[in-house]
Amino acid sequence: MRQDTLCFRPATVADAALLGRLNHQLIRDEGHRNPMGVDALVERMRAWLSDDGYEALLAFDGDDLVAYVLWRDEPDCVYLRQIFVQREHRRQGVARHLMLSVFERWPDKRLTVDVLAGNARALAFWRRMGYRDYAVMLERLPPGDDDG
Repeated sequence: MRQDTLCFRPATVADAALLGRLNHQLIRDEGHRNPMGVDALVERMRAWLSDDGYEALLAFDGDDLVAYVLWRDEPDCVYLRQIFVQREHRRQGVARHLMLSVFERWPDKRLTVDVLAGNARALAFWRRMGYRDYAVMLERLPPGDDDG
């Protein structure tokens, strides 16, 4: 895939089913503990896009959806909730091009993103995109709830 073949369009509520399935793949790929199934993720995506102020930008290579980014424009920042690139399109600059499009939309506003501490590739990506460490969330799991 060449970067000049990427096209972007805003997501609509009609895209919730597709985005919910991709979100399920994102959760598995990043090793998140979210136990939600596809149906619940589709409904959550539908609510986010229709009622909760979230917006998404979809990236296409021809007719193929290859990536998306989901955010909410809040008073003090733009909170990036999710970014996902289909497995076969990773490490080709898709996420970078998607984020450059987002940066153009808010050149003078703070953008935030949460990254799982164990996701070294994601951390490296965000740092390459100009993000800096701000906070670290720590947790103590109850006995027997071993996460690795």
